[in-house]
Amino acid sequence: MHLVYLVFGTNVRNHFQANFSMLTFLRQPMALDGITVVTDAPDFYRHLAGHVSILPVDEARLKEWKGEFDFFWRIKIKALEEVARQRPGVALLYLDSDTFLHGSLPALQAGLSSGQAFMHEREGALAELRSKTEQRMWEQVKGKTFGGVRLHERHAMWNAGAVGIPADKAGQAIALALSICDDLSRQQVTPRLIEQFALSVALDETYSLQAARQHIGHYWSTKDEWNEHIAAFLLESHLQQRSVAEELTALAQFDFRAVPVKKVLKNTRWRLYRLVDRIFPPRQIVYAGEQE
Repeated sequence: MHLVYLVFGTNVRNHFQANFSMLTFLRQPMALDGITVVTDAPDFYRHLAGHVSILPVDEARLKEWKGEFDFFWRIKIKALEEVARQRPGVALLYLDSDTFLHGSLPALQAGLSSGQAFMHEREGALAELRSKTEQRMWEQVKGKTFGGVRLHERHAMWNAGAVGIPADKAGQAIALALSICDDLSRQQVTPRLIEQFALSVALDETYSLQAARQHIGHYWSTKDEWNEHIAAFLLESHLQQRSVAEELTALAQFDFRAVPVKKVLKNTRWRLYRLVDRIFPPRQIVYAGEQE
């Protein structure tokens, strides 16, 4: 199994999340064929240089990958396509940076070897999901054909924080996801989730699609808390000048249950926070070197 990360830009939080995620997978190296980081910031991965391969991308490459409809997240499918082309005959596991391994990588490898595809978790049939975006998408796509696939009530949305693709028919599955994604863009379907839905449909049409949640944590809704938890670990590593091997040893003491991976908060909570900030702004702000 070959891991694939797509991390770009100057936000260091995304890069230290990815570094931490890779360390958690390196604890179980027997199931790993390697790690590719698709990035425009290779310097953030020097520490892991002996364990990762860098696939450099620049603005021109990203523009090409966005395609004729300039859809940003099409680049996720293109990154998978490129790594699959470079590593034929190898199962791929794409991971968002805000993930970590807490279960069995050999179990995931065994599933991929038996022809099972994986995404992080099934969110539900698109026809039954209740957010405004998903309801609008369903009204736009129901009964229509995208990439040669007619969409029906059983087609589901899966979370794409983890995407596992068996070696067999990998090129076919990725090409189908790309075709569905482009057709969704071509027909002006609400764009926010279309690469996620394209991967969901393509993998479900090509393989038996399973959830990876029991093995992989994905903390997309609790990033602030996890960033603090991870930053403390990586800062300690930096101050102690730990080697990668020493970091892997230290991870045995890392508490993966100290922070939840999922926390759903009502929008009213955030509206109240913003209202309080407006009503009670800071009374005094002083920067270094300024007179109070």
